[in-house]
Amino acid sequence: MKVIVISDMEGVSGIVKWEQTTGGDPMYEEGRRLYTEEINAAVRGARAGGATEVVVMDCHGAGGAWSFNSLIPELLDPGCEFVVQEHWTEYTGFLEQGCDAALFVGMHAMAGAEKGVMNHTVSGQRWLNLWFNGTLVGETGINAALCGTWGCPVLLVTGDEATCDEGRALLGPGLTTVAVKRGLGRFSARQVAPQRARELIEDGARRALADLTAVAPYDPGRPCEIRVELTATSATDEYRRKPGVEIVDPRQIVSRADDWWSAWQQFFF
Repeated sequence: MKVIVISDMEGVSGIVKWEQTTGGDPMYEEGRRLYTEEINAAVRGARAGGATEVVVMDCHGAGGAWSFNSLIPELLDPGCEFVVQEHWTEYTGFLEQGCDAALFVGMHAMAGAEKGVMNHTVSGQRWLNLWFNGTLVGETGINAALCGTWGCPVLLVTGDEATCDEGRALLGPGLTTVAVKRGLGRFSARQVAPQRARELIEDGARRALADLTAVAPYDPGRPCEIRVELTATSATDEYRRKPGVEIVDPRQIVSRADDWWSAWQQFFF
């Protein structure tokens, strides 16, 4: 069984502040350790659940050379391999080879989610909202659509309670979720102690892989329209000459194509 682990930092137990997720900040080193150990828990659970090959893909943009490079390699469980990509959603090789399941670790809720800890969508400074064929989504939706492009179902989502609710609403009740904290505000939470959180994630990953049909691969629909609401008119400037991308008002762009992956590539890269 081939399993991909897609991870982000903001949904990790113990992380509630930007300083813990920003490369170069003194608190970032603490965040990296917490992050790596939750990934390790998912890897252990995947192996216990029958995975024969596990690849971890860090999807946290920490800034600078740390972007998509936040986990600590020397602490990583030896039962996996890991990817450092230059740009988010760039690496698709493992999915293209045929991947049986995806496990999402450390996810955060979409921008504007009530009590979503550190909630945002892609760039909180430039993006407000994102829709796939009229459905409001966050980064769980983006990663799920990426996996779904190659027929890979998402079977596990971990993060705060708001993120777990978001995942089930999008992917269905068959999704296994592990909530490691409950948001009290955007930068505050009641949290499960990290050691206990890792136990819950390991168990959740193992249970999730018991039924590979529990969740269908996510497909936003064909043809696909991706709509992005931006924070400022200046944010639309880079999209003015991209083929297939339309500026529909001063702060909104639309990318249309026959399928989600084609529509995503038109504007995101």
